[in-house]
Amino acid sequence: MKMKECVERIRQLDEEACLACEKRWDSIAKPLKSLGKIEKNLIQIAGIQRTSQIHMNQKVLVIMCADNGVVAEGVTQTGQEVTAIVAENFLREKSCAAIMCRDTQTRIYPVDIGMAADVPGVVNKKIARGTGNMAKEPAMTREQAVHAIETGISIAQDLHNQGYDVIATGEMGIGNTTTSSAVASLLLQKPVEEVTGRGAGLSAEGLLRKIQVIKDAIALHQPDQSDPIDVLAKVGGFDLAGLTGIYLGAAALAIPAVTDGFISGVAALAAARLCPVVKDYILASHVSKEPGGAMILEALNKSPSLTCDLCLGEGTGAVALFPLLEMGLHIYEKMSTFSEIEIERYVPLE
Repeated sequence: MKMKECVERIRQLDEEACLACEKRWDSIAKPLKSLGKIEKNLIQIAGIQRTSQIHMNQKVLVIMCADNGVVAEGVTQTGQEVTAIVAENFLREKSCAAIMCRDTQTRIYPVDIGMAADVPGVVNKKIARGTGNMAKEPAMTREQAVHAIETGISIAQDLHNQGYDVIATGEMGIGNTTTSSAVASLLLQKPVEEVTGRGAGLSAEGLLRKIQVIKDAIALHQPDQSDPIDVLAKVGGFDLAGLTGIYLGAAALAIPAVTDGFISGVAALAAARLCPVVKDYILASHVSKEPGGAMILEALNKSPSLTCDLCLGEGTGAVALFPLLEMGLHIYEKMSTFSEIEIERYVPLE
């Protein structure tokens, strides 16, 4: 599915399904709204799936893996080779995300959308062997950015065809907090130093270098803040563009998409700037400890369900939300109503 067709297919949520779900929640024999965001999330899922008979039988975590040429500028603590090592660990159940997926009966679906190395077993959607070094050249061409977005859309379509009910989003790529901070600064129109953090453990000196590299790249390429594709192409990454496509595709196909932290949140914001209705299809799992994490959620009009000071990535926060959603769904489906146990129902009070 091409990006234009995808955007044209995205509809408003089904308000009748939302109201039916809320009515069911209010009939259950417990204080009104007492499960808070668990109820709100399931009401949103009902609207997304266009039915109050919510289904979450098949869950998948899509991890976009890509390398970033900007690592040559010394903006990371580790080398580019770590991207491929961690991607391989996804398959061997040796990473945090993989272990959490096993524990929550979630399929892990790592995608090579732009790694420098090849990792057998990882879904091969490679556009190039890493982006260009944005400190010296645009990260990618506009055509590559669109290709990456449409790759994400096609992955969402494939997973929909396989029967997946909900998609969690994750990423892996050394240097991608640098690209994400650059994109966030432009989309939020915030100073680089306000949205940029230490990533995977930079020193104070390293953080200052990272901020300067981003500032210089923005000054060099002058991305158009009103054009998310131009921003992604000039200072983004293949993982960010691919995740942008996942959000667009999920919305077009009526699938809830769960954000992880700062990086996947930046991609969600890019998708929402391409099509504002996408926001309605996004559930926010947690708020990242990265400085820009809360700003991104605010821009998306999202409130996190979890506050755990996570900043790991890989989709760990998104997968951590699944047990809460499933417990809530079990209550929604199985708990007695006020009428069934013949007690007076709660009513809203001023």
